[in-house]
Amino acid sequence: DFKGPIHNRECICLLVYLSINVSPPAWTQGDPRKLIYPTDSTGQFCGQIGTPLEKKPFLFYFNIMKCASPLVLLEFQCPTTQICVESCPNQFLTLVKAKLSTEATRYYFQFCKEGANLNLVKTRTLVSMPASNMCVSVSAVTRRCLPALETKGGVVVIGNKTTFVYGDINLNATDLLEASKNSNLVVEARQVAMKIFEDYTESWPWILLGLVIAMLVSLFFIILLRLLAGVMVWVIITMVIAVIGYGILHCYMQYDSLKGQPGANITIKDLGLQTDFSVYLHLQQTWLAFMIILCIVEVVVIITLIFLRKRLIISIALLKEASRAISHMMSSLFYPVLTFALLCLVIAYWAITAVFLSTSNEPVYKVFNTSECEYSRDTCDPKTFNGSNISARCPDAECLFAFYGGETYYHKYLILVQFYNLFLFFWCANFVMALGQVTLAGAFASYYWAFTKPDDIPASPICYSLSRALRYHTGSLAFGSLILSIVQVVRVILEYLEDHLKDAENGFAKFLLSCMKCCFWCLEKCIKFLNRNAYIMIAIYGKNFCTSARDAFFLLMRNVVRVVVLDSVTDFLLFLGKLLIVGIVGICSFFFFTQRIKPMEEAAPSLNYYWVPILTVVLGSYLIAHGFFSVYAMCVDTLFLCFLEDLERNDGSAARPHLMSQTLLNTLSKPSEKSRTAWSAQ
Repeated sequence: DFKGPIHNRECICLLVYLSINVSPPAWTQGDPRKLIYPTDSTGQFCGQIGTPLEKKPFLFYFNIMKCASPLVLLEFQCPTTQICVESCPNQFLTLVKAKLSTEATRYYFQFCKEGANLNLVKTRTLVSMPASNMCVSVSAVTRRCLPALETKGGVVVIGNKTTFVYGDINLNATDLLEASKNSNLVVEARQVAMKIFEDYTESWPWILLGLVIAMLVSLFFIILLRLLAGVMVWVIITMVIAVIGYGILHCYMQYDSLKGQPGANITIKDLGLQTDFSVYLHLQQTWLAFMIILCIVEVVVIITLIFLRKRLIISIALLKEASRAISHMMSSLFYPVLTFALLCLVIAYWAITAVFLSTSNEPVYKVFNTSECEYSRDTCDPKTFNGSNISARCPDAECLFAFYGGETYYHKYLILVQFYNLFLFFWCANFVMALGQVTLAGAFASYYWAFTKPDDIPASPICYSLSRALRYHTGSLAFGSLILSIVQVVRVILEYLEDHLKDAENGFAKFLLSCMKCCFWCLEKCIKFLNRNAYIMIAIYGKNFCTSARDAFFLLMRNVVRVVVLDSVTDFLLFLGKLLIVGIVGICSFFFFTQRIKPMEEAAPSLNYYWVPILTVVLGSYLIAHGFFSVYAMCVDTLFLCFLEDLERNDGSAARPHLMSQTLLNTLSKPSEKSRTAWSAQ
């Protein structure tokens, strides 16, 4: 009674999917300038275009000694006055020396608060001036003026000096080391990043060439699978048997070499439990146990091959058929590029929304003071602070910008909103991948169910399948993606809890958390497997997700042996293909970029880090190979489910002939020619 995929479908889940979104409130309340520009003590952005501080892009700290770690300044404010300046100071200058000349006074004055009068300030009572009474030699890091510490002859110096004046006290440059060592790491990381960028500018043509070679090798491997699929499968099986046999021989040689050696005949039971496992390698009984285990494995593999040889023949036939199907629709190999582009859009959308969410809070001001004050670190309002009771009781207290936050429920539970945004990211990403799977499945299913191949295949099978998926199946894809996304978010929450409980001493809690992580990892793998096959059934019959998942599950359970054999053979074969491609391209790029190929030694670019282009080529090659082989794996899985459906729906008679190819028909020992002739006669 099958009359093609169902077209009239309801998209209730899709409407829910499109309606729940956190981006509108985030974009209306967020302000990314909080991450781009540093903020001074009054809450203004340094260097923001169109403001009076446009020409003052750097943030200067009056007393850097109050900052426990300058790396924290990337997110929080240091408990000292901060102002925006045009450039960071590059010389030592105390207030006493600044008053000796007009030029020095003018230079010193640019690092003072607006409206300050140097003539009315005493050296000892100077609090709101730079570094109590001096300008410290600094370097601009992330638009913040931090101490420029160096090491010369094993001694820490600042501005070529080992000491500096801090108020009335002489301090060593090492006193600033603890407060600024992390900032120096930022500087070093920035230098490394610049060198890496230079390497990319020098080697990008060769990186592109390496990726093109990886693409060509991937295409060649798929063509090779079509021509030599049977040979490659049996070669792999022979290699597995040979490796196990070599392991047995090696164990016997080790067992024989330990004969007569003192202590080698001690049993494992007498030796007991040892923390150093290498001790067991000096016992004859250990190698005897290894040899027995490997012999059992070898026998099991050989017996399995004898009884499952027919299933292996079907697997080989499916691999060949998949290569033939891909050759009729080569555009399917490049469909992962569209999936990758959509995933990039999803990642960008999530990242932008996360930035707006993290900056959708309000500036919070705190009371900072040098002397003792009961209101220290209390929240304050800079507009009313001067006339408040706090200013009267604590004359030296100031109301300075502290951080971005808020007291509303929205601000208190912002971390939960971020987790919800992460959940939406997983949902969107899984939806994009599900769309790609159902599109490819629909295209390959149209190939299988075509009686005359390739004449009965749609003119543009990928475009046709994609349009049908977008028009009729988006609700099912959204529902399947929702189930997987929930499990993935739970896994992220468990990782978050583990990170926050890593210092806990409760062993039972750690054990329970590890068990939950393992269970949800297994659950995620099972859901991915079920979703993949459910999408194939959706592409074939057009039913809803739950019905398709149920039908796919029971269909696979009725053919569980074939499923295990096919998945094992296909996965291992494609894994070897990825390994081969990455290995070939990686080794060639290593010899090229390290200038070890003599004919091309002069063509190789001169690099700071030769591993930068090599790792880029290796990672890109893996992604390209994975993209090609994911299409191939999807083709095999689709043809396999169609093959099982064909076996259950049709019996090869004239009334119900099989629609599988001649290659697959030959593996069933059924009258294929008779079936074809009867079908043609009808």
